[in-house]
Amino acid sequence: MQFKTIAIAASAAIVLAGCQWNDLERAGAGAAAGAVVATAASGSVVTGAIIGGAAGALCDDVGLEICN
Repeated sequence: MQFKTIAIAASAAIVLAGCQWNDLERAGAGAAAGAVVATAASGSVVTGAIIGGAAGALCDDVGLEICN
C-alpha cells in the first residue's frame, strides 16, 4: 500500500511541476509532494518537504523538459 501511495504522489508531483510558472511555485509543489511521500514512507515530513522543495525549485535549472 505504501508503494502505491508513493507512486501516486510522485506522479502528481511530476505533473504539477509542469504547471508552475516560477521557481517559488515549483518549490511549493515540490515541498508538498515531498511531505506526502515522506509521510507515506514513514519518514520525516520536514526532511521530505525540504528535499522536495529544493528539487522543485531547481528542476528547470538542470534541464528537465517537464519543468519548463
